[in-house]
Amino acid sequence: MKPIVTIAKKELKTFFDSLAAYVLISVFLGLSGFFTWLFGSDVFFIGQATLQPFFSVAYWTLFFFIPAITMKMIAEERRSGTLELLLTKAVSDWQVILGKFLAAITLILIALLLTLPYYVTVWALGPIDHGAVWTGYLGTILISMVYISIGLFASSVTKNQIVAFLTALFIGVFFVIIFDVLAGNFTGFLGELFSFLSISTHYESISRGVIDSKDIIYFLSVTYLGLFLAQISLSKRNIVE
Repeated sequence: MKPIVTIAKKELKTFFDSLAAYVLISVFLGLSGFFTWLFGSDVFFIGQATLQPFFSVAYWTLFFFIPAITMKMIAEERRSGTLELLLTKAVSDWQVILGKFLAAITLILIALLLTLPYYVTVWALGPIDHGAVWTGYLGTILISMVYISIGLFASSVTKNQIVAFLTALFIGVFFVIIFDVLAGNFTGFLGELFSFLSISTHYESISRGVIDSKDIIYFLSVTYLGLFLAQISLSKRNIVE
């Protein structure tokens, strides 16, 4: 466990030593705040005390925000050669992946903590469903885990950060859009399968305050799959290079 925490601390230090973390968090807060309070289906437009607009916006802002965080985590180290140096220090591939995953999810948690004033402000406007708010945050954390695992896999297969970013978006589009579209165009088993594979199916359920074990299993399974593929990619680095 100690190597994982050490790697996570190193990644976080790298982010906060540069402007990257501050810029990305500021952009996330700016966009989510704008669309939650000022534009479109915002809190005032809906006319009720709810954070549903925020969770709807976070669903999309994190889709772009997280690949921007993960794109350099492995790709840059592969390019610079520091990944090989790291992996010669009695650190396993899994520990490297989990350490970087822990750093990324910690950064997301920090960003989400900074949105708690939204919760307090909406609460002050009128009666609010606290259970739906907390399950909404849980759903946001779970989709973040999925996005991070996809981002780490994309970063593990290339030395180019931009390619890693675009690859993560490309894979993410299937889970966020394409499976949802296919679910609407098929019936029977295929329709149910594509609906189950769609992130929106599970996220919308949790963000409304309904916690179902199948939704939790879905998010954890896809997260594990992404991290597992990233680990396999690292394990094949010597063959590729």
